[in-house]
Amino acid sequence: MRGIRKGVLGVALVAAVVMGASTSAGAVGPLPVPVLEAATEAEAAPVPVVGAEADVAHHGHVSLWDGRVGVWLVSENLGPSDLSQATVRLAFSVPMAGGQELPPACLWSSDRVVSCRTGELRVTGGIGELGLDLRTAGLPDELTVDITTAWRDGAADRHPGNDRHRVLVLATGDPYVF
Repeated sequence: MRGIRKGVLGVALVAAVVMGASTSAGAVGPLPVPVLEAATEAEAAPVPVVGAEADVAHHGHVSLWDGRVGVWLVSENLGPSDLSQATVRLAFSVPMAGGQELPPACLWSSDRVVSCRTGELRVTGGIGELGLDLRTAGLPDELTVDITTAWRDGAADRHPGNDRHRVLVLATGDPYVF
């Protein structure tokens, strides 16, 4: 009986991991009820990690004033493995004005999304800094910025909460910290 229970839990864990991977890859829609129940049971079990593991974290602040957006961001690797580089994605809720130059490590993915390489992130000491001064297409009273890690050199991250932020920024010029 224990062998069957462990086997069922193992299948449920694999299903939860596979469904989680498809959700982060852009899959949408509700999960089937059996998968939700399996995921709840599997949350208590440790997540297996194959290959390198790194804990990427992003912190900083965003300001909005007179149609300008200032972003200051620090990316770091809390370990346990070094990363040759990662990519941070900044998605704005309002479009940015066209024709703006970005730092060499960044590119426009759309009029609302900027993607930037962090450079090498070594464990305990590898810090990538990013500063952006952008113009919005209009004069919004507020905007939101979603900050996520889009790529982390193929390494797994068991603590993704510190590299995903949603920041509401009012047009006061004040720094909104994340």
